[in-house]
Parts: sequence; C-alpha cells; structure tokens
Amino acid sequence: MSGPMSNPEPAVTLGNLRVAFGKVQVVDGVDLTVERGQAMALIGESGSGKSVTLRAILRLFHEGRSRIEGTILAAGRDVQALSKRQLANFRGGDVSMIFQEPLLAFDPVYTVGQQITEAIRRHEKISKEDARKRALALFERVRIPSPERRLDNYPHEMSGGMRQRAMIALALACRPQVLLADEPTTALDATVQIQVLLLLRELQRDLGLSIIIVTHDLGAAVEVADRIAVMYAGKIVETGTAHQVVLDPHHPYTIGLLRSRAEGALAKGSRLQTIPGSPPDLANRPPGCPFAPRCFLVEERCRQEMPPVAEISPGHKVACWRTEEAAAAYRAGPTPVRAAEPVPA
Repeated sequence: MSGPMSNPEPAVTLGNLRVAFGKVQVVDGVDLTVERGQAMALIGESGSGKSVTLRAILRLFHEGRSRIEGTILAAGRDVQALSKRQLANFRGGDVSMIFQEPLLAFDPVYTVGQQITEAIRRHEKISKEDARKRALALFERVRIPSPERRLDNYPHEMSGGMRQRAMIALALACRPQVLLADEPTTALDATVQIQVLLLLRELQRDLGLSIIIVTHDLGAAVEVADRIAVMYAGKIVETGTAHQVVLDPHHPYTIGLLRSRAEGALAKGSRLQTIPGSPPDLANRPPGCPFAPRCFLVEERCRQEMPPVAEISPGHKVACWRTEEAAAAYRAGPTPVRAAEPVPA
C-alpha cells in the first residue's frame, strides 16, 4: 500500500466536529489530526463521545435524527460533501470499521466467507473465485487456524477471538487507507485481547494503515497507538504521543484515569484511586470546564470559563487552566483525588 503513504496530507482531519442528537450535543468541537501510517487512540469514560466521533467519520447516523457539523476529511475525501452513492463506496473502500461485537456486525444467515467475498465484489470488478482467494489470504494473514474450513463457518460457529479476527479480515478486504476500531477487544478475555492488539499493530505497520482505536483501556492504548487523545464530555482535553500522555500528563482527568488503573493497587494497605462523581448530563452542560465538578485542582475560573487549548510541548496539547499544577501533582506521586464540591451519587 505505497499509494496512501506517498500522499503528504493527513489520513484524517476533524475540524470543530460537532454531533448532536436532538438538543443533546454529544460531540462538541473536536479537532483531531491523524497522519498517514499513524495509530491514534481515543480514550475516556463511557459517554464521553468516543464512539460517536468515530462513527461520524463514516456518517453512520440517521440524517433525520442527528446533526453533524464541522470538517471531516478522511482518506483525501470531504466526507460531508459525499453523495449517498459516493458514501457507499467510501465505506469499506477508503475507510473501514471494526465493530465492538462482531457477532452483531456479521449477518447470521450467511457464512463469513460469503460476506467477505460479497464485500470485495461490491467494491471491485472481480470474479467470485478470486474474491474467495483474497478472503482466504486475509484469513491466513490474521492467523485464523484452518482458514479454508473457517471461511465456510457461520458467525455463531466461531469463538469470540476468532470472530474478531474475521471482522478484521472483513475490514481489510477492500484495502482501505484508514481503519476505525471501536473498542475491538472489550468483549474478549485478557489473553485474546493482547493477541488482537498486537495483530492490529502488526497490520498497521505492514500495510501502512492509519488507525483510530476507541478504548477505555490505557494499557491497550499504549500497546497499539503512536498518539493518544483523551476525551471528556464530547471534547478532547489532552492529546500527545503515547509517551507524553502516559508519562507526563497535564490534565487532571488524564491523571485521574492513570491513577485509577489497577497496577500497584494490590500492594498491602493501598487502595485503588477513583475519579469521584460521574460525567455531566450532556443535555444540561455546566458553564466552564465540564470536568470542574470532579477536579481536584478546580478554581472559580474553571466553573465559569472554558479553558483554551494550549500547546505544552511540540505535539502535546491540553485544555486546562492549571496545566502546570496538574503536572506537578502527578510528579509528586499518588495523593487522594477529591472533588472540589460534593457530587451527587
């Protein structure tokens, strides 16, 4: 796939992306750039807008029930300007998606092989025999055992890990430039999770793919991503290289996510730290920073004014009024993270 790599423009550019369902603003002004051949992880709690951002790139929402505003450029195409026919060719051809639960993504009444060959023939003028050969090669590439026999399996006849590998093969069937992965390991056990993550990383490097992966798991993000973007209440609050975000966080929310991980919590007498409270009601957004009610560094300005995005170092951007205080608190080591005000249960 040398073609996409020779193009200097980014693989994906989101500019002031806003997605609303009715009066609820779920994604609120997201700016994100993914370079060619780069892997980006979107992390955050449930309800932060990660999956909605991902699906907006493919315009997967019903037009009458949703509103998408802003710039969406992917694989050299202006997604907002695509007609229905162009969008059908764009999905799977230029940009493809791996869904969280492949058992729901596959059609239960057709074999997995039939579905992959149909996808290939939908986008390319190719014989059924050649399409099946490519499907077989993809199954071998994603290391599905007994690939020829597995092509004739129905989705329910495969294990969870094998179905997810088949889902990856389907997503790669038409040689896309960009791969979107919506929590691809959530439904899998820990051993299979790491296998799937390593497979995605290997495919990304070998094929020159650009990948955006949505996950709750910081460990998964570090394993597969070059860059990490942290989302909260529909906004990107911190973005940088995996090294910058994990080892030198400057946003209190990122610090809360890092401290709430289980590593080190099994030491005798230690307790797992948590982020108090819960994400805000997006239908009734508070003024100012949406994380203020849960932040351990909150001051009055945080409750009144939305912080601007500041570049802490090259490529490392944070939306917080107290970036240096947050970084210093993280370097000082674990301390109880308390909400600045009572948060209703």
